[in-house]
Amino acid sequence: MMEILKRRPDAIFIQSESSEYFHADSPAAIGPAEIMNARRFLSLDLNYGRRVDSEMYEYLMDNGMTKEEYHFFLHNRLKQHCILGNDYYMTNEHRVHADGLTDSSGEVFGYTEITRQYYDRYRLPVMHTETNMKEGPLGTEAVQWLWKEWASVLRLRNDGIPTVGFTWYSLTDQVDWDTALREQNGNVNPLGLYDLDRNIRAVGQAYKKLIQDWREVLPASSVCLSVPIVRSPRKPIGCTR
Repeated sequence: MMEILKRRPDAIFIQSESSEYFHADSPAAIGPAEIMNARRFLSLDLNYGRRVDSEMYEYLMDNGMTKEEYHFFLHNRLKQHCILGNDYYMTNEHRVHADGLTDSSGEVFGYTEITRQYYDRYRLPVMHTETNMKEGPLGTEAVQWLWKEWASVLRLRNDGIPTVGFTWYSLTDQVDWDTALREQNGNVNPLGLYDLDRNIRAVGQAYKKLIQDWREVLPASSVCLSVPIVRSPRKPIGCTR
């Protein structure tokens, strides 16, 4: 980012970070859950030059970070060039047990509430940078998930949180997404707007209709955003869409 800014001081970066939440399963799990909920912010805290609390500072030092490295991040001044891009899937919320082990809790808070937590922390324009759902046996599962995520984005925007974009990941189906690409099995996962033969899926049709229905409404009721840029005039980056 720093090297790019040397050549393009007006550059704007959109992060794509997984937005997480850890739910305590019992009173005995509150401690482990609090630590995990603090750790979920670490990468963005460093990227945006935000001071971490003492427990997280000790965690960084215990795991190999030096004071010099920490101060490098603390003073990087990159935040003003950034849009907070966050991902949300059904698996992004976790149930924490007393022994510190976790499993998936499914959707409890949802994208709106968790993104509000991230926005309150960083105060940056946000973008829903990644989500998907498998096209299941009914053929409507992905379409329903798309609708829910879009409704969540609109809720944020209507609550006054600057929201600049939405993405379904990915354009085509994935291969071996079910093993997080750790294994080369050749399994095709029906997660895309199109299949691998570029035939549009039901969710792709729904995505096209979503764009068609909202493209004229959102610009008419949006606030255009400007991101302050060092050594460059303030430039609009577009309206909420």
